[in-house]
Amino acid sequence: MQAVTMALIIHVLAAVFGTGSWIAINGLWVELPLVVPEIPEGWYLPSYLTIIIQFANVGPLSVTMMHKFFPGKLNESGVIYVIVCLGIVACFLLSFFWKVTSMFAGALHSTALLVLTFFLSLVDCTSSVTFLPFMTHLQPKYLTSYFIGEGLSGLIPGLVALGQGVGVVKCVNVTTNTTVSVPPNSTGGSSSYNIVAQYQPANFPPKVFFFFLSGMMALCLVAFILLNYLPESHHRRETSKYVQQTEAASGGVDLTKMEVAEQRPMISPSDNQQEARVKAIFGTGKYSRLEMVLIFLVLAWVNALTNAVLPSVQSYSCLPYGNLAYHLSAALGAMANPLACFVAMFYPNRSLRLMGFLMLTGTGIGSYIMIMAALSPCPWLVHTQLGSILIVMSWILFVGTLSYVKVMIGIILRDEGHSALVWCGAVVQLGSMLGALTMFPLVSIYSLFRSGDPCNTKCLL
Repeated sequence: MQAVTMALIIHVLAAVFGTGSWIAINGLWVELPLVVPEIPEGWYLPSYLTIIIQFANVGPLSVTMMHKFFPGKLNESGVIYVIVCLGIVACFLLSFFWKVTSMFAGALHSTALLVLTFFLSLVDCTSSVTFLPFMTHLQPKYLTSYFIGEGLSGLIPGLVALGQGVGVVKCVNVTTNTTVSVPPNSTGGSSSYNIVAQYQPANFPPKVFFFFLSGMMALCLVAFILLNYLPESHHRRETSKYVQQTEAASGGVDLTKMEVAEQRPMISPSDNQQEARVKAIFGTGKYSRLEMVLIFLVLAWVNALTNAVLPSVQSYSCLPYGNLAYHLSAALGAMANPLACFVAMFYPNRSLRLMGFLMLTGTGIGSYIMIMAALSPCPWLVHTQLGSILIVMSWILFVGTLSYVKVMIGIILRDEGHSALVWCGAVVQLGSMLGALTMFPLVSIYSLFRSGDPCNTKCLL
Protein backbone atom coordinates (compact mmCIF):
# COMPACT_ATOMS: atom_id res chain seq x y z
CA MET A 1 0.00 0.00 0.00
CA GLN A 2 2.83 2.35 0.88
CA ALA A 3 4.52 1.61 -2.45
CA VAL A 4 1.30 2.44 -4.32
CA THR A 5 0.94 5.72 -2.43
CA MET A 6 4.55 6.65 -3.15
CA ALA A 7 4.11 5.84 -6.85
CA LEU A 8 1.01 8.06 -6.98
CA ILE A 9 2.96 10.89 -5.33
CA ILE A 10 5.73 10.54 -7.92
CA HIS A 11 3.14 10.64 -10.74
CA VAL A 12 1.66 13.86 -9.34
CA LEU A 13 5.09 15.44 -8.82
CA ALA A 14 6.14 14.52 -12.37
CA ALA A 15 2.99 16.19 -13.72
CA VAL A 16 3.53 19.34 -11.62
CA PHE A 17 7.15 19.41 -12.77
CA GLY A 18 5.96 19.14 -16.38
CA THR A 19 3.62 22.14 -16.02
CA GLY A 20 6.65 24.37 -15.47
CA SER A 21 7.99 23.57 -18.94
CA TRP A 22 5.86 26.06 -20.93
CA ILE A 23 3.36 27.62 -18.54
CA ALA A 24 5.08 31.05 -18.49
CA ILE A 25 4.99 31.68 -22.24
CA ASN A 26 1.60 30.00 -22.68
CA GLY A 27 0.27 32.25 -19.92
CA LEU A 28 1.65 35.35 -21.59
CA TRP A 29 -0.04 34.42 -24.88
CA VAL A 30 -3.49 33.97 -23.34
CA GLU A 31 -3.14 37.29 -21.51
CA LEU A 32 -2.47 39.25 -24.71
CA PRO A 33 -6.05 40.65 -25.07
CA LEU A 34 -5.57 42.49 -21.76
CA VAL A 35 -1.91 43.42 -22.23
CA VAL A 36 -2.05 44.71 -25.81
CA PRO A 37 -4.36 47.74 -25.23
CA GLU A 38 -2.01 49.06 -22.52
CA ILE A 39 1.31 49.00 -24.39
CA PRO A 40 2.69 51.01 -27.35
CA GLU A 41 3.37 47.93 -29.52
CA GLY A 42 -0.34 47.10 -29.71
CA TRP A 43 -1.17 43.99 -31.73
CA TYR A 44 2.35 43.98 -33.17
CA LEU A 45 3.36 42.42 -29.84
CA PRO A 46 2.72 38.82 -31.02
CA SER A 47 5.21 39.40 -33.83
CA TYR A 48 7.78 40.64 -31.31
CA LEU A 49 7.12 37.60 -29.10
CA THR A 50 7.67 35.23 -32.01
CA ILE A 51 11.11 36.69 -32.72
CA ILE A 52 12.08 36.88 -29.02
CA ILE A 53 11.23 33.20 -28.52
CA GLN A 54 13.49 32.27 -31.43
CA PHE A 55 16.39 34.27 -29.94
CA ALA A 56 15.85 32.36 -26.70
CA ASN A 57 16.79 29.14 -28.51
CA VAL A 58 20.36 30.04 -27.63
CA GLY A 59 19.60 28.24 -24.34
CA PRO A 60 18.77 24.77 -25.73
CA LEU A 61 21.51 25.19 -28.36
CA SER A 62 24.11 25.74 -25.63
CA VAL A 63 22.91 22.73 -23.62
CA THR A 64 22.90 20.48 -26.69
CA MET A 65 26.43 21.57 -27.64
CA MET A 66 27.62 20.85 -24.10
CA HIS A 67 26.23 17.31 -24.30
CA LYS A 68 27.79 16.87 -27.74
CA PHE A 69 31.32 18.14 -27.08
CA PHE A 70 31.61 17.67 -23.30
CA PRO A 71 29.52 14.56 -22.51
CA GLY A 72 28.90 14.03 -18.82
CA LYS A 73 30.28 17.45 -17.83
CA LEU A 74 27.00 19.40 -17.65
CA ASN A 75 25.27 19.50 -14.27
CA GLU A 76 21.74 18.97 -15.54
CA SER A 77 20.05 19.40 -12.18
CA GLY A 78 21.95 22.64 -11.62
CA VAL A 79 20.72 24.01 -14.95
CA ILE A 80 17.12 23.12 -14.04
CA TYR A 81 17.43 24.87 -10.67
CA VAL A 82 18.75 28.01 -12.40
CA ILE A 83 16.12 28.23 -15.14
CA VAL A 84 13.17 27.47 -12.85
CA CYS A 85 14.31 30.11 -10.34
CA LEU A 86 14.80 32.51 -13.26
CA GLY A 87 11.22 31.81 -14.34
CA ILE A 88 9.88 32.51 -10.84
CA VAL A 89 11.72 35.84 -10.63
CA ALA A 90 10.85 36.93 -14.20
CA CYS A 91 7.11 36.25 -13.70
CA PHE A 92 7.20 38.09 -10.36
CA LEU A 93 8.92 41.14 -11.88
CA LEU A 94 6.51 41.07 -14.81
CA SER A 95 3.68 41.76 -12.36
CA PHE A 96 5.18 45.15 -11.52
CA PHE A 97 6.90 46.24 -14.74
CA TRP A 98 4.84 44.93 -17.67
CA LYS A 99 3.46 48.42 -18.41
CA VAL A 100 6.75 50.29 -17.97
CA THR A 101 7.89 51.98 -21.20
CA SER A 102 11.06 53.69 -22.39
CA MET A 103 12.45 55.27 -25.54
CA PHE A 104 14.42 52.89 -27.74
CA ALA A 105 15.54 53.47 -31.35
CA GLY A 106 13.49 56.66 -31.48
CA ALA A 107 10.21 55.07 -30.45
CA LEU A 108 8.37 54.20 -27.26
CA HIS A 109 8.61 50.50 -26.35
CA SER A 110 7.63 48.21 -23.47
CA THR A 111 11.28 47.50 -22.77
CA ALA A 112 10.76 45.72 -19.44
CA LEU A 113 8.05 43.47 -20.88
CA LEU A 114 10.18 42.50 -23.88
CA VAL A 115 13.32 41.84 -21.79
CA LEU A 116 11.44 39.75 -19.22
CA THR A 117 9.72 37.89 -22.04
CA PHE A 118 13.15 36.93 -23.37
CA PHE A 119 14.07 35.42 -19.99
CA LEU A 120 10.76 33.55 -19.81
CA SER A 121 11.37 32.23 -23.32
CA LEU A 122 14.89 31.21 -22.32
CA VAL A 123 13.42 29.25 -19.40
CA ASP A 124 10.79 27.46 -21.45
CA CYS A 125 12.98 26.73 -24.48
CA THR A 126 15.79 25.36 -22.31
CA SER A 127 13.32 23.17 -20.43
CA SER A 128 12.91 21.10 -23.62
CA VAL A 129 16.51 19.85 -23.40
CA THR A 130 16.75 19.57 -19.59
CA PHE A 131 13.37 18.50 -18.18
CA LEU A 132 12.93 15.51 -20.53
CA PRO A 133 16.45 14.12 -20.00
CA PHE A 134 15.95 14.48 -16.23
CA MET A 135 12.97 12.13 -16.51
CA THR A 136 15.38 9.30 -17.41
CA HIS A 137 16.29 9.38 -13.71
CA LEU A 138 12.83 8.02 -12.92
CA GLN A 139 11.04 4.86 -13.99
CA PRO A 140 9.62 4.96 -17.54
CA LYS A 141 6.00 4.90 -16.31
CA TYR A 142 6.42 8.43 -14.94
CA LEU A 143 7.30 9.93 -18.34
CA THR A 144 3.66 10.00 -19.45
CA SER A 145 2.75 11.87 -16.26
CA TYR A 146 5.35 14.46 -17.23
CA PHE A 147 3.72 14.81 -20.67
CA ILE A 148 0.34 15.26 -18.98
CA GLY A 149 1.85 18.12 -16.98
CA GLU A 150 3.34 19.60 -20.13
CA GLY A 151 -0.12 19.56 -21.69
CA LEU A 152 -1.57 21.19 -18.59
CA SER A 153 0.94 24.02 -19.02
CA GLY A 154 -1.30 25.25 -21.82
CA LEU A 155 -4.66 24.30 -20.29
CA ILE A 156 -4.24 25.76 -16.79
CA PRO A 157 -3.43 29.38 -17.78
CA GLY A 158 -6.19 29.17 -20.38
CA LEU A 159 -8.76 28.20 -17.73
CA VAL A 160 -7.53 30.92 -15.37
CA ALA A 161 -7.74 33.47 -18.18
CA LEU A 162 -11.27 32.22 -18.91
CA GLY A 163 -12.21 32.92 -15.28
CA GLN A 164 -10.46 36.25 -15.56
CA GLY A 165 -12.72 37.15 -18.46
CA VAL A 166 -10.02 37.55 -21.13
CA GLY A 167 -11.48 38.07 -24.58
CA VAL A 168 -15.14 38.22 -23.51
CA VAL A 169 -16.95 40.09 -26.28
CA LYS A 170 -20.25 41.91 -26.31
CA CYS A 171 -21.79 42.83 -29.66
CA VAL A 172 -23.34 46.31 -29.52
CA ASN A 173 -25.03 48.67 -31.98
CA VAL A 174 -23.02 51.82 -32.70
CA THR A 175 -24.58 54.84 -34.37
CA THR A 176 -22.43 56.73 -36.87
CA ASN A 177 -23.50 60.23 -37.92
CA THR A 178 -22.56 61.35 -41.41
CA THR A 179 -22.78 64.99 -42.50
CA VAL A 180 -23.92 65.66 -46.06
CA SER A 181 -24.48 68.84 -48.13
CA VAL A 182 -28.15 69.94 -47.98
CA PRO A 183 -30.15 73.05 -49.03
CA PRO A 184 -30.54 75.90 -46.52
CA ASN A 185 -33.21 75.53 -43.80
CA SER A 186 -33.00 71.71 -44.13
CA THR A 187 -31.79 69.17 -41.57
CA GLY A 188 -28.43 67.80 -42.69
CA GLY A 189 -26.75 64.55 -41.95
CA SER A 190 -27.66 60.89 -41.75
CA SER A 191 -27.19 58.05 -39.29
CA SER A 192 -25.98 54.51 -39.86
CA TYR A 193 -25.96 51.56 -37.47
CA ASN A 194 -23.14 49.05 -37.18
CA ILE A 195 -22.69 46.05 -34.90
CA VAL A 196 -19.20 46.11 -33.38
CA ALA A 197 -17.35 43.95 -30.86
CA GLN A 198 -16.53 45.48 -27.47
CA TYR A 199 -14.22 43.60 -25.13
CA GLN A 200 -15.46 43.54 -21.54
CA PRO A 201 -13.27 44.50 -18.54
CA ALA A 202 -11.50 41.63 -16.78
CA ASN A 203 -12.43 40.27 -13.35
CA PHE A 204 -8.85 40.82 -12.13
CA PRO A 205 -5.84 42.64 -13.69
CA PRO A 206 -2.82 41.13 -15.49
CA LYS A 207 -0.72 41.84 -12.37
CA VAL A 208 -2.60 39.14 -10.45
CA PHE A 209 -2.32 36.75 -13.39
CA PHE A 210 1.47 37.14 -13.51
CA PHE A 211 1.63 36.49 -9.75
CA PHE A 212 -0.24 33.26 -10.46
CA LEU A 213 2.34 32.28 -13.11
CA SER A 214 5.15 32.96 -10.63
CA GLY A 215 3.39 30.71 -8.12
CA MET A 216 3.06 27.91 -10.67
CA MET A 217 6.78 28.11 -11.41
CA ALA A 218 7.42 27.92 -7.66
CA LEU A 219 5.33 24.72 -7.49
CA CYS A 220 7.45 23.34 -10.34
CA LEU A 221 10.57 24.05 -8.28
CA VAL A 222 9.11 22.30 -5.22
CA ALA A 223 8.16 19.28 -7.35
CA PHE A 224 11.68 19.11 -8.80
CA ILE A 225 13.27 19.25 -5.34
CA LEU A 226 11.04 16.43 -4.09
CA LEU A 227 11.70 14.32 -7.19
CA ASN A 228 15.40 14.66 -6.43
CA TYR A 229 15.18 13.68 -2.77
CA LEU A 230 12.27 11.28 -2.28
CA PRO A 231 13.59 7.78 -1.44
CA GLU A 232 12.08 6.04 -4.49
CA SER A 233 13.56 8.66 -6.82
CA HIS A 234 16.95 8.46 -5.13
CA HIS A 235 17.54 4.81 -5.98
CA ARG A 236 16.49 5.34 -9.57
CA ARG A 237 18.75 8.37 -9.91
CA GLU A 238 21.83 6.43 -8.85
CA THR A 239 21.05 3.69 -11.40
CA SER A 240 20.50 6.27 -14.13
CA LYS A 241 23.82 7.98 -13.41
CA TYR A 242 25.62 4.69 -13.95
CA VAL A 243 23.79 4.09 -17.22
CA GLN A 244 24.56 7.62 -18.47
CA GLN A 245 28.25 7.26 -17.61
CA THR A 246 28.36 4.01 -19.55
CA GLU A 247 26.65 5.68 -22.52
CA ALA A 248 29.16 8.53 -22.50
CA ALA A 249 32.09 6.14 -22.34
CA SER A 250 30.75 4.13 -25.26
CA GLY A 251 29.92 7.10 -27.52
CA GLY A 252 26.24 7.28 -26.62
CA VAL A 253 25.45 3.52 -26.79
CA ASP A 254 24.25 1.74 -23.64
CA LEU A 255 26.47 -1.35 -23.36
CA THR A 256 25.14 -2.48 -19.99
CA LYS A 257 21.53 -2.93 -21.17
CA MET A 258 20.56 -2.48 -17.52
CA GLU A 259 17.32 -0.67 -18.39
CA VAL A 260 16.48 -2.59 -21.55
CA ALA A 261 14.96 -5.62 -19.82
CA GLU A 262 12.65 -3.40 -17.80
CA GLN A 263 11.57 -1.12 -20.61
CA ARG A 264 11.31 -3.35 -23.66
CA PRO A 265 9.09 -6.35 -24.43
CA MET A 266 11.05 -9.59 -24.10
CA ILE A 267 10.94 -10.47 -27.81
CA SER A 268 14.20 -11.11 -29.59
CA PRO A 269 14.37 -9.94 -33.21
CA SER A 270 15.32 -12.42 -35.88
CA ASP A 271 18.87 -12.62 -37.16
CA ASN A 272 17.94 -10.66 -40.29
CA GLN A 273 16.34 -7.89 -38.23
CA GLN A 274 19.35 -7.80 -35.94
CA GLU A 275 21.69 -7.45 -38.93
CA ALA A 276 19.58 -4.65 -40.41
CA ARG A 277 19.82 -2.68 -37.18
CA VAL A 278 23.56 -2.94 -36.55
CA LYS A 279 24.08 0.74 -37.33
CA ALA A 280 21.73 2.23 -34.75
CA ILE A 281 22.14 5.74 -33.37
CA PHE A 282 21.09 5.23 -29.74
CA GLY A 283 20.80 2.73 -26.90
CA THR A 284 18.87 -0.45 -27.59
CA GLY A 285 19.65 -0.88 -31.28
CA LYS A 286 16.03 -1.76 -32.03
CA TYR A 287 15.74 1.07 -34.57
CA SER A 288 18.01 1.53 -37.56
CA ARG A 289 19.65 4.83 -38.36
CA LEU A 290 17.06 5.50 -41.09
CA GLU A 291 14.19 4.78 -38.70
CA MET A 292 15.60 7.12 -36.07
CA VAL A 293 16.01 9.89 -38.66
CA LEU A 294 12.39 9.34 -39.68
CA ILE A 295 11.24 9.52 -36.05
CA PHE A 296 13.06 12.82 -35.54
CA LEU A 297 11.65 14.25 -38.80
CA VAL A 298 8.12 13.38 -37.64
CA LEU A 299 8.89 14.97 -34.26
CA ALA A 300 10.07 18.20 -35.90
CA TRP A 301 7.07 18.29 -38.25
CA VAL A 302 4.51 17.65 -35.49
CA ASN A 303 5.97 20.32 -33.22
CA ALA A 304 6.18 22.82 -36.07
CA LEU A 305 2.45 22.34 -36.67
CA THR A 306 1.27 22.28 -33.04
CA ASN A 307 3.60 24.92 -31.59
CA ALA A 308 3.87 27.47 -34.37
CA VAL A 309 2.11 27.00 -37.72
CA LEU A 310 -1.50 26.36 -36.67
CA PRO A 311 -1.51 28.47 -33.45
CA SER A 312 -0.47 31.50 -35.52
CA VAL A 313 -3.69 31.26 -37.54
CA GLN A 314 -6.11 30.05 -34.85
CA SER A 315 -7.97 33.35 -34.61
CA TYR A 316 -8.28 33.54 -38.41
CA SER A 317 -9.71 30.03 -38.59
CA CYS A 318 -12.19 30.39 -35.71
CA LEU A 319 -13.39 34.01 -35.32
CA PRO A 320 -15.49 34.04 -38.53
CA TYR A 321 -17.63 31.34 -36.88
CA GLY A 322 -18.15 33.49 -33.79
CA ASN A 323 -16.52 34.23 -30.46
CA LEU A 324 -17.95 31.06 -28.86
CA ALA A 325 -16.34 28.87 -31.53
CA TYR A 326 -13.00 30.62 -30.97
CA HIS A 327 -13.02 30.12 -27.19
CA LEU A 328 -14.24 26.52 -27.40
CA SER A 329 -11.49 25.72 -29.91
CA ALA A 330 -8.84 27.24 -27.66
CA ALA A 331 -10.10 25.71 -24.38
CA LEU A 332 -11.10 22.24 -25.63
CA GLY A 333 -8.03 22.05 -27.88
CA ALA A 334 -5.81 22.73 -24.87
CA MET A 335 -7.74 20.09 -22.93
CA ALA A 336 -7.14 17.52 -25.69
CA ASN A 337 -3.37 17.64 -25.06
CA PRO A 338 -3.31 16.26 -21.49
CA LEU A 339 -6.20 13.92 -22.35
CA ALA A 340 -4.13 12.35 -25.13
CA CYS A 341 -1.23 11.95 -22.69
CA PHE A 342 -3.59 10.38 -20.16
CA VAL A 343 -4.75 7.85 -22.77
CA ALA A 344 -1.10 7.09 -23.59
CA MET A 345 -0.49 6.29 -19.93
CA PHE A 346 -2.82 3.28 -20.19
CA TYR A 347 -2.32 2.49 -23.89
CA PRO A 348 1.35 3.16 -24.70
CA ASN A 349 2.35 2.30 -28.24
CA ARG A 350 5.66 2.20 -30.10
CA SER A 351 4.37 1.22 -33.56
CA LEU A 352 6.01 3.30 -36.28
CA ARG A 353 3.13 2.51 -38.62
CA LEU A 354 0.56 3.85 -36.16
CA MET A 355 2.78 6.89 -35.59
CA GLY A 356 2.88 7.58 -39.33
CA PHE A 357 -0.88 7.09 -39.72
CA LEU A 358 -1.70 9.46 -36.84
CA MET A 359 0.81 12.02 -38.13
CA LEU A 360 -0.84 12.00 -41.58
CA THR A 361 -4.31 12.17 -40.02
CA GLY A 362 -3.36 15.14 -37.85
CA THR A 363 -1.70 16.85 -40.80
CA GLY A 364 -4.86 16.39 -42.87
CA ILE A 365 -7.02 17.93 -40.13
CA GLY A 366 -4.51 20.75 -39.81
CA SER A 367 -4.76 21.36 -43.56
CA TYR A 368 -8.53 21.87 -43.20
CA ILE A 369 -7.90 24.40 -40.41
CA MET A 370 -5.31 26.21 -42.54
CA ILE A 371 -7.71 26.39 -45.50
CA MET A 372 -10.42 27.92 -43.26
CA ALA A 373 -7.88 30.48 -42.02
CA ALA A 374 -6.85 31.34 -45.59
CA LEU A 375 -10.52 31.83 -46.54
CA SER A 376 -11.18 34.15 -43.58
CA PRO A 377 -13.36 36.17 -43.13
CA CYS A 378 -15.62 33.99 -45.32
CA PRO A 379 -14.64 30.34 -44.79
CA TRP A 380 -16.81 27.37 -45.71
CA LEU A 381 -20.13 27.08 -43.84
CA VAL A 382 -19.66 30.44 -42.14
CA HIS A 383 -22.64 31.55 -40.00
CA THR A 384 -23.88 27.96 -39.78
CA GLN A 385 -23.94 25.68 -36.75
CA LEU A 386 -22.31 22.89 -38.76
CA GLY A 387 -19.37 25.14 -39.65
CA SER A 388 -18.83 26.04 -36.00
CA ILE A 389 -19.00 22.41 -34.90
CA LEU A 390 -16.54 21.34 -37.62
CA ILE A 391 -13.92 23.95 -36.75
CA VAL A 392 -14.13 23.19 -33.00
CA MET A 393 -13.92 19.42 -33.59
CA SER A 394 -11.04 19.95 -36.02
CA TRP A 395 -9.01 21.76 -33.38
CA ILE A 396 -9.75 19.10 -30.75
CA LEU A 397 -8.80 16.22 -33.07
CA PHE A 398 -5.76 18.05 -34.44
CA VAL A 399 -4.28 18.73 -31.00
CA GLY A 400 -5.27 15.36 -29.54
CA THR A 401 -3.94 13.27 -32.44
CA LEU A 402 -0.57 14.98 -32.71
CA SER A 403 -0.18 15.13 -28.92
CA TYR A 404 -0.47 11.34 -28.85
CA VAL A 405 2.19 11.16 -31.59
CA LYS A 406 4.52 13.28 -29.44
CA VAL A 407 4.00 10.98 -26.46
CA MET A 408 4.67 7.92 -28.66
CA ILE A 409 7.96 9.43 -29.77
CA GLY A 410 8.81 10.35 -26.18
CA ILE A 411 8.25 6.73 -25.10
CA ILE A 412 10.39 5.43 -27.98
CA LEU A 413 13.25 7.82 -27.23
CA ARG A 414 12.97 7.19 -23.48
CA ASP A 415 13.83 3.57 -24.23
CA GLU A 416 16.87 4.74 -26.19
CA GLY A 417 18.44 6.52 -23.23
CA HIS A 418 19.43 9.94 -21.95
CA SER A 419 21.19 11.25 -25.06
CA ALA A 420 18.16 10.41 -27.22
CA LEU A 421 15.94 12.60 -25.02
CA VAL A 422 18.45 15.45 -25.20
CA TRP A 423 18.19 15.34 -29.00
CA CYS A 424 14.43 14.98 -28.64
CA GLY A 425 14.27 18.35 -26.87
CA ALA A 426 16.59 19.94 -29.43
CA VAL A 427 14.47 18.72 -32.36
CA VAL A 428 11.28 19.94 -30.64
CA GLN A 429 12.77 23.43 -30.47
CA LEU A 430 14.14 23.23 -34.02
CA GLY A 431 10.75 22.25 -35.44
CA SER A 432 8.98 24.97 -33.48
CA MET A 433 11.53 27.55 -34.62
CA LEU A 434 11.24 26.62 -38.30
CA GLY A 435 7.45 26.74 -38.05
CA ALA A 436 7.50 30.16 -36.40
CA LEU A 437 10.00 31.62 -38.88
CA THR A 438 7.88 30.32 -41.76
CA MET A 439 4.61 31.79 -40.48
CA PHE A 440 5.95 35.13 -39.24
CA PRO A 441 6.42 36.76 -42.67
CA LEU A 442 3.19 35.24 -44.01
CA VAL A 443 1.09 36.60 -41.14
CA SER A 444 2.89 39.77 -40.03
CA ILE A 445 4.71 41.06 -43.12
CA TYR A 446 2.73 39.95 -46.17
CA SER A 447 -0.64 39.89 -44.32
CA LEU A 448 -1.93 36.87 -46.22
CA PHE A 449 -4.63 36.26 -43.61
CA ARG A 450 -7.61 38.52 -42.87
CA SER A 451 -9.29 38.62 -39.47
CA GLY A 452 -12.91 37.70 -39.01
CA ASP A 453 -15.22 39.78 -36.83
CA PRO A 454 -17.04 37.72 -34.14
CA CYS A 455 -20.00 40.13 -34.43
CA ASN A 456 -20.08 40.28 -38.22
CA THR A 457 -23.45 39.22 -39.62
CA LYS A 458 -22.37 38.98 -43.23
CA CYS A 459 -19.22 38.23 -45.19
CA LEU A 460 -17.56 41.20 -46.87
CA LEU A 461 -15.85 39.78 -49.93
